[in-house]
Amino acid sequence: MYDPSQLRTFLAVAQTLSFTRAARRLGLRQSTVSQHVRRLENTAGRQLFTRDTHSVELTEDGEAMLGFARRILEVHEQAAAFFTGTRLRGRLRFGASEDFVLTRLTEILEGFRHDHPEVDLELTVELSGTLHERLAEGKLDLVLAKRRPEDPRGELVWHDHLVWIGAERLRLDPDRPVPLIVFPPPGITRALALEALERQGRSWRVACTSGSLNGLIAAARAGLGVMAHSRSLIPPGLVRVPDRAGLPELGEVEFVLIHGRRHTAARGAADALAASILSAGDRLHRAR
Repeated sequence: MYDPSQLRTFLAVAQTLSFTRAARRLGLRQSTVSQHVRRLENTAGRQLFTRDTHSVELTEDGEAMLGFARRILEVHEQAAAFFTGTRLRGRLRFGASEDFVLTRLTEILEGFRHDHPEVDLELTVELSGTLHERLAEGKLDLVLAKRRPEDPRGELVWHDHLVWIGAERLRLDPDRPVPLIVFPPPGITRALALEALERQGRSWRVACTSGSLNGLIAAARAGLGVMAHSRSLIPPGLVRVPDRAGLPELGEVEFVLIHGRRHTAARGAADALAASILSAGDRLHRAR
């Protein structure tokens, strides 16, 4: 009943919230992306997106279609692998940024291990900047991490906004430096936060530094300061800092998949894991 190519296009639009970015990810024309979504909506008999010239949002029926599309595509890919007789083997060095510690990435990796039991998956969790460095050094085969909006590298998984978050009871004194809770260099979120404050001319001080997301969250929950974070991944117990605090806009951030050296024994496994992450990317917006 549902065309897999249309479902893949739907997932790409749902994850990027942009027909243009979805077309770029899939290597299709934007008109083709619109056509796929329109045909899927006709098949379902429901509107899956509300869209205007400025934004694209999932409808309630679109949210429901997310789960169905992901499961249909997973079964479709399992059947294709079974009947083609392809069995992936070897070692796959995969790096994921700290941003995904509290998400359902573990479920995606568990499903990949189940489908490809002969792949030795080696996971590295680090700052996005560090993962980019290790990939360039040939120490990783595939990376799921943040990139700056102007960075062309990688395949877009989803597009998001950065926001200031902190404890609900936290109050900032406008006459004192902003207390920051940050990753150490070369953290991308850290750099974007400092650049935004400096553009505004706002003074700041580092209240807490940790290479662990759980460490930053603990400091924020204790009311030590504010941290810049992806809007879709705000941890439980923390809230967006209200606009009246006068903190500067942080702009946008993109989460991408980047492959290492193309001609390696791990290439097939890296392609398969990348496909699993792209088809199940909506899970990454949800906490465990």
